[in-house]
Amino acid sequence: MFFMMGVTQEKKDLEYDQTMICDVCGSFGRFNVFVVYTVLTLFFLPVWKWNRHYYVETSCCCTLYELDSEVGRRIENGEKVKISESDLSMISSRGNTYKKCAHCGYQTDEDFEFCPKCGNRF
Repeated sequence: MFFMMGVTQEKKDLEYDQTMICDVCGSFGRFNVFVVYTVLTLFFLPVWKWNRHYYVETSCCCTLYELDSEVGRRIENGEKVKISESDLSMISSRGNTYKKCAHCGYQTDEDFEFCPKCGNRF
């Protein structure tokens, strides 16, 4: 008997449209949302998907964030959701590497965990 199966990782772009002003580069852009998952295929047909992770990439400086999974599921189901800063965890940044304090607005290119001006966490 001939049996063909495989396990691969796939990426799917999600339909989402939200404009924003980037915290990293300060430019106007939009969020590109996508999901990455692992899929088991049997005779080239997807049978089972697992290990879903939702990501957001900014169109201005290509900063990559991991998106909260609940918000990602809602976007994937077609709901109108507004992404907030609390839903995002930065993974990598290719733009300007300065940090801006959310509390006092102080900007620095140093790799501090806490703001040297007000003492709050970046």
